[in-house]
Amino acid sequence: MNDSKKPSRNLAMELVRVTEAAALGAARFMGRGDKEGGDQAAVDGMRLMLNTIDMKAVVVIGEGEKDEAPMLYNGEELGAGGPPEMDIAVDPIDGTRPLAEGRLNSIATVAIAPRGTMFDPGPFVYMNKIAVGPGAVGAVDVEKPVKDNLHSIAKALGKRAQDLTVIMLDRERHEQLRAEVRAAGARIRFIDDGDVAGALMTALPDTGIDVLMGIGGTPEGVIAACALRAMGGDLQGKLYARNKDELAQGREMGYDFEKILTMDDLVSSEDVFFAATGITDGELLDGVKYSSRGARTHSLVVRGATGTVRNVIANHNLDKLEKISAVDY
Repeated sequence: MNDSKKPSRNLAMELVRVTEAAALGAARFMGRGDKEGGDQAAVDGMRLMLNTIDMKAVVVIGEGEKDEAPMLYNGEELGAGGPPEMDIAVDPIDGTRPLAEGRLNSIATVAIAPRGTMFDPGPFVYMNKIAVGPGAVGAVDVEKPVKDNLHSIAKALGKRAQDLTVIMLDRERHEQLRAEVRAAGARIRFIDDGDVAGALMTALPDTGIDVLMGIGGTPEGVIAACALRAMGGDLQGKLYARNKDELAQGREMGYDFEKILTMDDLVSSEDVFFAATGITDGELLDGVKYSSRGARTHSLVVRGATGTVRNVIANHNLDKLEKISAVDY
C-alpha cells in the first residue's frame, strides 16, 4: 500500500479514554454542591490519561494561567513524548454548576489538533458566537442582524424561519437577542450552562436544534469549533470585552475585538480530534450510570480527517480499574 494511502493514527479513539476518566471521576460529585471537588476529580482523570498518549502536546485552552489554576493550565505540556506535536483544548467539565446541583447537561470534553493550529484567546474569556450544522455552512454571519441570519439558515435547511429552533444560554445579557429571535418567529431552547453541547447539537440529526447563538465562553467556542470542524459544521465568533479596561488590555496585546473569527481562525487544520463523555444525563449524551458491576459511560468521538462520528458505550469494571489506576473512581 502507498504510504500516502495508509490510515493515519486515530487519536480520537485514545481521547475517549481521557473524557471517560474525567467523567467517571466527576460523576461521584453529582448533586453534592461541590463544584471545586468535581472539577478537580475530572482534571485528575483527564491529566492521568492524557499523559499516556504518545504525543507531545501543549495546552492552549485550559483552566487559566498556571498561578491561577494549577490544573491543566494554559501552556502545560502533556503526553508521553515524541510525535505528533499537538495543541490541546480541554474543558474537564462543561457544566460544573449542573453537576454540583444534580442537573442535566454536564459533559467532559477535549480536543486536539496539530501544533500551532488552535486559536489562543489569551485572558479573554467571552465570545459572541453563532454555530450551525453541515446543512447551513456558509449561511451565517456573526455581524448580520439576527433576522437575516435566521432567514439565511432557514433557506439553507429548506425550512421556514418559524420552523427553526435556536439554542442559547439563559442570561440577562441575551435579552435583546431573545427579543430578536422571537420577532423573527423562531423558537428558543434555553440552557443554563454548557454551550459546547449546544453547539454540537446543531450538527447532529434528531436533536431538533438548528443554530446556537449568543455570548458564551471563548474556550468553549474554540472547543466547539474543533468538534464542528470535524463534523462538517460551522462556527463564527467575535471576542467580547466585558468592559473598557478589558478592551484596552486586548488592544494592547494585539487582539482585534472587531475581527470575525472564522473556523479557519479558531482551528486551521482538518486533522482535528474531539471527544466528549456525559457526566450527568443530557440531550446530547447519557450521564454515568452505576450498577453492582461497575459503571456505564456514553461518549461522542469525532475524527476530522474522515468526518467519522462515533457514539461509544462503555461498561467499566471499577474494581479492576482501581487496581491499576491512581485515580479513585
